[in-house]
Amino acid sequence: MAVLLFIIYMLVLVIFALVVFAVMQIRMAGLTVKDFWTFIEANQELDKLDKIAKKYEKMNTQQQIVFLKEAEKIFNAFDKVPASIWEEETNKYQNVLEAYKDIKVMRWIENDKSNIKKEEATNITK
Repeated sequence: MAVLLFIIYMLVLVIFALVVFAVMQIRMAGLTVKDFWTFIEANQELDKLDKIAKKYEKMNTQQQIVFLKEAEKIFNAFDKVPASIWEEETNKYQNVLEAYKDIKVMRWIENDKSNIKKEEATNITK
């Protein structure tokens, strides 16, 4: 029984030491644990958005807005982390960024068209 308790105690001690070591490594990289955890979650979301980014032209307006908001969350999380940590995800990041830019431009063009129509309508009624 004492041997079993000793083994459990040692395992808990080793796990605690590994957690402390991981936190120290994160801090030495210049990050907070919260920022690193946000990056991990954003990295998982990046995979999903990368797949969606390939077919953004087929999205309706509401889906595009959701995509833009999710992409902005990912960009914020990735901005807090040094690029050397996520360099293997650069292609996915670039794909999402390109789709983000294209959707933003499409939204601006649509807004400009609707603003021009509104101005024409108000000019006609005057």
